[in-house]
Amino acid sequence: MDTPRSRLLSAPDKFRGTATAAEVAAAAGRGARGAGWEAEEVPVADGGEGTLEALGGRTRWARVRGPLGPPVEAEWRMSDDGAVIEMARASGLVLAGGPEGNDPVQATTYGTGELISTAFDEKARRVIVGVGGSATTDGGLGAVTALGARRLRGVDVTVACDVDITFVEAAAAFGPQKGATPAQVALLERRLERLAQVYERDYGVDVRRLPGSGAAGGLAGGRAALGARLVPGFDVVADALSLAERVADADLVFTGEGFLDGQSFAGKAVGGVVTLCREAGVPVLVVAGQVYWDEVPDGAVDGVQVVSLVERFGEDRSMADVLGCVEEVVGEVVLSGGGAR
Repeated sequence: MDTPRSRLLSAPDKFRGTATAAEVAAAAGRGARGAGWEAEEVPVADGGEGTLEALGGRTRWARVRGPLGPPVEAEWRMSDDGAVIEMARASGLVLAGGPEGNDPVQATTYGTGELISTAFDEKARRVIVGVGGSATTDGGLGAVTALGARRLRGVDVTVACDVDITFVEAAAAFGPQKGATPAQVALLERRLERLAQVYERDYGVDVRRLPGSGAAGGLAGGRAALGARLVPGFDVVADALSLAERVADADLVFTGEGFLDGQSFAGKAVGGVVTLCREAGVPVLVVAGQVYWDEVPDGAVDGVQVVSLVERFGEDRSMADVLGCVEEVVGEVVLSGGGAR
């Protein structure tokens, strides 16, 4: 009788700017199989970019208003009666030309509202909205305006938040990353405060204290005012993928992202995978392009094998051949018995 082979669960996030989560998951899978293991590839996300690929479904496209006005072709996904939308595909900072090209005061979530409206037209009864990577700090007003009187009638809308910041705080926390000057941050802050009052008056919801309501410059709060549920993005993805059950069946779990720092353990995908592994008693290997050790919270990686590709291979190779580096590291770890439990 053949002895069952050891099994790797490959569940990384994207390595931003160098490789998608699916590409990294496949590289780790190749490393494990090359060492004689079985591997299951389950790329993950935290509600930001990569959520579409993680949750899957049939690819759809819609022409919507971009963050600065000119239209964009935005991808979204549909599966049975459920839709998945990434606001970054309609209202993302990349579409605005990054911080340098963005107008942080005028940037709008109107196109995201149009995407949600399109999903309603396609008879979606469940909609997941991932809200990372935004160009906007409009408090979701553009999206609310695009939906108009339709609101969320009869549709279960879940906002997958990649941060837990509250509504008005979004201006100071993320405005500068979107190109806002100190004066513009102050303006955006005042605008969010007034908008929160309007939402409370019109919809009876005080978004100012809701954890996650500041995600995507307050888009999450605007959705919550209309009745959407705000949920940590990793939890949404993990539930949809039955990730806890997959972790429990693995001998070793691989996860990773481009930069490992304090944010990695504050609602992001890598920290979520590590938590699931600890709960299941399954060893976990974390590989990152670069590790900012001084920013990693005390105890966050206790008992976790962490590999920095920059430290292991040097900056040039780790940037030019990130997938080869991941495959090599995973192969070395499994050959050394790193997954034994």
